[in-house]
Amino acid sequence: MSERPNIVFVLTDDQGYGDLGCHGNPVLKTPNIDKLYSQSLRFTDFHVGPTCAPTRSGLFTGHHANSTGVWHTVGGRSLLRGNETTLANVFKDNGYQTGLFGKWHLGDNYPYRPQDRGFETTVCHGGGGISQVADHWGNDYFDDTYSVNGVPTAFEGCCTDVFFGLASDYIREHQQDPFLCVITCNAPHDPYNVDAKYSSPYRDKVSIDRSNFYGMISNIDENVGKLDALLDELNLRENTIVIYMTDNGTSMRDDDMYTCGLRGVKGSPYDGGHRVPFFLRWPAGQLHQPADVDTLAAHVDFMPTLMDLCGFDLTQYQHLNLHGQSLKPLMTGENVDGFDRALVTDSQRLPNPVKWRYSAVMTQQWRLINGKELYEIHQDRGQTHDIASEHPQVVKQLRVDYENWWKIVSKQFDEAIPIIIGSPDEPEALLTAHDWRDPTDPRSDDPFVMESNEYLVYNQSQVRQGLGENGYLEIQIQQAGVYRFELRRWPREEVRALTQGIAHSDEGWRSDVIHPRHREMYSGGVAMPFTKAGIEIAGLSQTAAIEPDSQAAVFELNLPQGQTHLKTWFHSDTGLERGAYYVYVRLLGERSLA
Repeated sequence: MSERPNIVFVLTDDQGYGDLGCHGNPVLKTPNIDKLYSQSLRFTDFHVGPTCAPTRSGLFTGHHANSTGVWHTVGGRSLLRGNETTLANVFKDNGYQTGLFGKWHLGDNYPYRPQDRGFETTVCHGGGGISQVADHWGNDYFDDTYSVNGVPTAFEGCCTDVFFGLASDYIREHQQDPFLCVITCNAPHDPYNVDAKYSSPYRDKVSIDRSNFYGMISNIDENVGKLDALLDELNLRENTIVIYMTDNGTSMRDDDMYTCGLRGVKGSPYDGGHRVPFFLRWPAGQLHQPADVDTLAAHVDFMPTLMDLCGFDLTQYQHLNLHGQSLKPLMTGENVDGFDRALVTDSQRLPNPVKWRYSAVMTQQWRLINGKELYEIHQDRGQTHDIASEHPQVVKQLRVDYENWWKIVSKQFDEAIPIIIGSPDEPEALLTAHDWRDPTDPRSDDPFVMESNEYLVYNQSQVRQGLGENGYLEIQIQQAGVYRFELRRWPREEVRALTQGIAHSDEGWRSDVIHPRHREMYSGGVAMPFTKAGIEIAGLSQTAAIEPDSQAAVFELNLPQGQTHLKTWFHSDTGLERGAYYVYVRLLGERSLA
């Protein structure tokens, strides 16, 4: 057995601070997580991004999300810049086995996939959630197809059970080696599909949606218990760092939700949007006695903290310019100085970031919201009494702290984050509408400008309904040559003419696990009377007529090396236009000189 500690990191999706029994939830039962809580150091003031991809970029790089290019969950701004060094890169370079099971949400194409960023073993769904556009068609949390190091592979069972089960197999396989095992559940993210045996205990106490939401957490809790038993069985418990946390505030918006007194939900700049549970247990490191750490901390501290706990010399990584700092001194009590700092989180969800947008500047005592509202967080946990007018000097200083943060994160805002085509690391790339950029390139100084949704396509339900006007993709052509582009309205696994609709059907759905709203949204599909297809890339454009029974419009173009934009379209005779939701790209050969 390795003397270096193993790491098991469990990250759940859209579970808020109050969505745990150990945090006082009067309805939800989480006995196994509660047990871990009772054996852990608990950071009670730990903050992340208000949405999923920004949180992940901060966790895996130690950098503020906006500086990594990740300030959205779609629209080409959930892709982690290629120049970022990840947690997995560092641990792999130090002899660790690295595996990730579940949600990645930092890019589905080379060079942004987890297997391109230091994880040697990966089993992931696509996009930001199961049943989103970039995910395998028809996935619904049960008996799904996931990407295994880039290869679509079918699995049986619920996604949470699958990801924990594969992680357990991975731990067994590598029990003699130091390993970094990351389990990133898609649950309890919507759609709220769950086996009735988990949701039924809550069905007569709360709404249907919340009973399913709580049922998904109960399913996670069951798997946490099995995982802990496995560590005991393999005698790995003592020298394994186990971390449990969530990626943002709760997504459940019932008026009577238990929130532990916090204001706001997922996406909010108030604490309920980004303060999350963070439990850490490591018996061999003497970090197994229950204790609360009330010092302000954040996701950018995660990477340097794990590096420090595992004995890496942080001075050897100064070139990474990590924005966070190791929390080890707070854990061990060696030195509690040096943590009097301001931290910033925000929710942009725009093509281009805007200053002060849905932002929180945080210190141990204060919260400055949107650059205007001020709350004393210890006396006003629910952030209900704005006292900015009573403390103008505090507001002034926190605004300075924000400006300093903005200088750091805004340096690369205007740089493209292109998907690479023509690489042997991804011989055929599947490009999806998930990463469409807004063709109007909107820019605003208004921090509360409405999110532009016309071009965004998140979910497969939108593909079925024919929504999303169009957008473009940022592309890097790695090799000059002849490229084949296959433009589709439906992905290949849906064998259907691109103009053809799908009849709605309730057949084939398990009513005991699939939410009725999901069955309605993810069944059927409208026909679209397209007659012409087109493509534009690297200054070249082509069009072609669409044959009635064709499943795709195929183009071959001679392309130079370099960075460019890709735009595709389907037109109808009545003026309807949509982009190709799915584009398969392959390099056929070297560029012809003719």
